[in-house]
Amino acid sequence: MFKTVRGMRDFLPNDAEKMRYVEQVSREVSKLYGYEEIITPVVESYELLAAKTGEEIRQRMYNFEDLGGRKVALRPEFTASVARLVATKMRNEPKPMRLFSTGSLYRYDEPQYGRFREFWQANYELFGSTRPEADAEILILTNDLLKRLELQNYRFKIGHTGILRGILNQEGLDEGQQNRLMQLLDKKNWEDALANARGANVSQKGLRTLERLFETRGEDAFQVLESVKETVQEYEGALAAVENLWEIFELVRDNGEQMDVMVEAGFARGLEYYTGMIFESYIPEIDVALGGGGRYDKLIQLFGGESIPAVGVAQGIDRIVLSLNKQKVSPKTAKERSVVVISVKNESKAKALELSAMLRKAGLPVEVEVMGRAVSRALADADRRGVAYAVIVGPEELKAEKVVLREMKKREQRTVEISNLTEEILVSST
Repeated sequence: MFKTVRGMRDFLPNDAEKMRYVEQVSREVSKLYGYEEIITPVVESYELLAAKTGEEIRQRMYNFEDLGGRKVALRPEFTASVARLVATKMRNEPKPMRLFSTGSLYRYDEPQYGRFREFWQANYELFGSTRPEADAEILILTNDLLKRLELQNYRFKIGHTGILRGILNQEGLDEGQQNRLMQLLDKKNWEDALANARGANVSQKGLRTLERLFETRGEDAFQVLESVKETVQEYEGALAAVENLWEIFELVRDNGEQMDVMVEAGFARGLEYYTGMIFESYIPEIDVALGGGGRYDKLIQLFGGESIPAVGVAQGIDRIVLSLNKQKVSPKTAKERSVVVISVKNESKAKALELSAMLRKAGLPVEVEVMGRAVSRALADADRRGVAYAVIVGPEELKAEKVVLREMKKREQRTVEISNLTEEILVSST
């Protein structure tokens, strides 16, 4: 018996419907905020994907040599592909550009709860603006999406890479040394990060500053930033980063957005291309990020394009579904308005098909009973599968231009005129 490859999954109809629901809402949000959808390849050049992803992700990419001798890889995230597109085919498009993409991604991680080797994301990227309004939009958009999905008690962890990099730049650490330290912070290895800084000859003042920052976190954003500002007074780059994050929080607050946040001065993410604000969303029930993103102003230039600032977020579709399941949140699906049409006799089969076409034109999902089962067995099957309504087409009712409409959950049925059938279902399903 063949099995799925380790770390890959089959999605049965119920799970697939939930996945597509989250994707559908993500796409609706993209349109509401003016993001245009693009589609990029699953397979890309290894050099493109490896350029700034971070050492840990580089080690976990599915890479191979194709038949033409080229080294390629399955995409481990979207941003590198989108940046390539912006640097080439879209380089002359007017700014700002708002782009949306969704699909599957691949990393050779150790499979565990909430982490698989094939996973799905919905990606939002805003190109062309350095202003804090763009960062605030990405935060507000994420908050809006999770709210529309009816997720409960979600929170945001927010930081700014410029705070730490401002200190490390002034201390003379090169990009490679900084990236190694950031990777340790991404794994919350605070002590190892300090030891790494000590080994890179960071001054005693710098070590004290870093140590204090690693301990600075809290739910009152402005209070935390005041504390950080005091800590980094002697580091100009870090101070500018604090001011930038302050502006972003002011914009979110002034927008009237209600967001539960945890601000962490020592927060870092695994991707190396971030240059500004970074964040993750999560719920307390599961120990994985639902989504995350931030600002990256130098990535387009790396791929041969002009200098185009950018900020974006990737929403983890399967992790959001996992969270909805954990919280027992049932998304509204097509099943709530679904209909099965059952013909009592052979002579009413054609009418059953005609009625199903009529109901579909009104936007109702309809299936016709095609197994030749008795009405009782057809109703039992529809009930088992969660169908909302049954339309029973019998010869006696048809003579009066009527059918029997059954509401499956209520186990109630009534005879209705065919001319009113669509309206009866639409009204009772609202």
